[in-house]
Amino acid sequence: MNEFYVVLSAVLPVLAIAVAGVAMRKLDWLTEEADHSLLRVTINLLVPAFIFDKVLNNPALHRTENLFLPPLVGFGTVALGIWVSWLALRLAGLGRDSVGRTFAFSSGLYNYGYIPLPLAITLFNRETVGVLIVHNLGTEIAFWLLGTIVFAHAPNEPLWKKLLSPPLLAIVFTLMLNLTGIAPHIPEFVKTTAHMLGACAIPMGLILIGAMVADHLAEFHSEQGWRVMTASCVLRVGLIPMLFLVLAKFLPCSIELKRVIMLQAAMPSAVFAIIAARHFGGDGPTALRVVIATSAVGFVTIPLWIRVGMKWLGL
Repeated sequence: MNEFYVVLSAVLPVLAIAVAGVAMRKLDWLTEEADHSLLRVTINLLVPAFIFDKVLNNPALHRTENLFLPPLVGFGTVALGIWVSWLALRLAGLGRDSVGRTFAFSSGLYNYGYIPLPLAITLFNRETVGVLIVHNLGTEIAFWLLGTIVFAHAPNEPLWKKLLSPPLLAIVFTLMLNLTGIAPHIPEFVKTTAHMLGACAIPMGLILIGAMVADHLAEFHSEQGWRVMTASCVLRVGLIPMLFLVLAKFLPCSIELKRVIMLQAAMPSAVFAIIAARHFGGDGPTALRVVIATSAVGFVTIPLWIRVGMKWLGL
């Protein structure tokens, strides 16, 4: 039981900060007008600084296996989740229209950033955090590429522009510093600045996510979408985690990547699925129901799946 409380104590602060974001929106302390600028600051400055701080001269990323396999696993696990959810459309009573496509994408896309990153920091070590960040290179590509395919709707900007976002560029840039041997020569004040800025990334992101969820709560009516919510929970926090853990068990990879796959197995649907539905022309209320339902159930299942995963994988 001690392990369960360790995991729970790591999960609760993450959820509490997101709830604080909801409260700030309801109290009008954080207005919708501020969202755009704060989101740009978070994505364009704070997150790249966080990546630089965690990836620079990270010992785990000096091993070739942790440079190439994690992005492939990130892309593949997102693709697997969407494919399984697509096969389960009938379970949710949906067809292959806009609602069904939104359900498949939202149920298949796990939260790969703001929840697993603080959990990796709390439960494991800097090496695991670095592998998680490189793993997220693949999930980010999957988000844009598979989103375009699933919704069959062209994004507002070319795909290549989306893939050149500041976080992805920060990953590539910092890995290049490591590979070229420049990393040890980076001035200390640069590393300290990146560390201080990066420490703000996760709390700010979680607060903004909570505020965005608060904006959509008015569209949420559980009595209209109970079948969608039930099906998404069965898939996202029931069946798909088992598939991920089997992959982590038998995939010949580093212990850091096994930990990353285990963390992603426990994750609910990504809140960014709501943004994706808006961006790709999907159905916003369906994405909201999937995210709310899996996140609510995730209060219980995240610590349970992490505990099961640690036992199963011997971590």
